[in-house]
Amino acid sequence: MSESPSPRAIVESLFPYLQVAAAYADRIQSKITALPAKGEGDNFFAAALTDADLAIQNLVEVALLANFPHIRFYGEEYEQSRNTKYFRAIDLGGEGDYLVTLDPIDGTQFYLDGHANYQIILSILNWDDFEAVIAISPAQNTYYYALRGEGAFQGTLTQDLAACKPLRVGQPKPTILLGWGMSALQSRLKQQDYEVIDIATAYSREIQVSNLNGILTGEIAGAAIASGKFIDGAALAFLARETGCIVTTHDGSVPPPLHTCKDYSLPGLIVATSESVHQHLLTAVQSLAA
Repeated sequence: MSESPSPRAIVESLFPYLQVAAAYADRIQSKITALPAKGEGDNFFAAALTDADLAIQNLVEVALLANFPHIRFYGEEYEQSRNTKYFRAIDLGGEGDYLVTLDPIDGTQFYLDGHANYQIILSILNWDDFEAVIAISPAQNTYYYALRGEGAFQGTLTQDLAACKPLRVGQPKPTILLGWGMSALQSRLKQQDYEVIDIATAYSREIQVSNLNGILTGEIAGAAIASGKFIDGAALAFLARETGCIVTTHDGSVPPPLHTCKDYSLPGLIVATSESVHQHLLTAVQSLAA
């Protein structure tokens, strides 16, 4: 196999296609309707599916096959894609044999209900860790990207990567996000004077609530999620880590190498903007196991 292109080269090459995808997603949002659910159990967020998910994944697949025909690719809708069979592989490779992943609409239920905080998330994974993530917010005309060890950056959709400015999380709101399955932490965190958003019960079709990308905007000070899927939760955690946030597993350790994980997912994660927030979350999580 020939040497892989650099993560930066891949992101720069795909960015014009992602700009098109963002414009498409934004313009059809008010017209979109749900497709039959994907069967993800009680989690209606994971089960949501739209034409936009399928169309954006198709666009990115076409761009990848045209520009990087030998690259590995795993898209959220791989089972329904007509292009999956054309990629060399959909799983992690060895060191330097990158896997590109895509969540074409992260927050499909948010998207369906007309909220603005959905994202298009594309990542580049090495065998041990993320090399790059770009997360685009079409309705907010902004995007975030990070390259491993180089920090995170923010720009508008009319700016190329070189024009973006370093992303710094200032003084966040004293709000904690609890992902699906983490409701039991709510009472303990409220005792620490946090406002708590338990996504399983707080979600509203009428009023937009924060999700994990709120860690990048200062909407939340921390989050606890039951698992970090490579395509979304783990990718956003990588972006947060590159801004200087603290990211650990539920036992306080550094997340394990990607190749040791199963089902394209890291274990449960804690993401925090400060040591104190991390300690409060860690204590709350560990109290459940006591």
